[in-house]
Amino acid sequence: MKVKIVSVHGQGDYEREFVLLRVVEDCDIGRYQLSDSTYTANGKVSNKVRHVYWFPDKDVVEGDMISLWTKPGKDESTRMDSGAPLHRFYWGLRTAVWNDDGDVAVLQHVASWQFFAAKNA
Repeated sequence: MKVKIVSVHGQGDYEREFVLLRVVEDCDIGRYQLSDSTYTANGKVSNKVRHVYWFPDKDVVEGDMISLWTKPGKDESTRMDSGAPLHRFYWGLRTAVWNDDGDVAVLQHVASWQFFAAKNA
C-alpha cells in the first residue's frame, strides 16, 4: 500500500484522539478508508467494522503525513514542526473511537467500488 498507519494518539480522549499515517508513495488519499474493528478470540482482526472514514480525493506525495481526528473540524493542509507536509482530516464523530484495549485501526486501499441506491418501492 502507498499509505501506512504510523500510530494512534490520545486513545479515549475525544478532543485529542487521532490516527497518524505516512504517505510512502505518491497517490490519491481518496482511495483509502480507515476503520476501527476488534480482535477475535484467537487474536486476529475481526470483520466487525464499527466506524468507517473514507478519505476525500486529494493528491498526496511521498513523505506527506496525514492525521485523521475523531472530532469534527475543518480539513486543512499545513506543515509539521519538522517541515513535513501534514494533511488534517476530521471524522466528525461525537465520541472517542479508540477507547478500548481491544480496538484495532484498519487501513484499506479501495481500488474500485459499486454503489446502489436502496429505496423503498
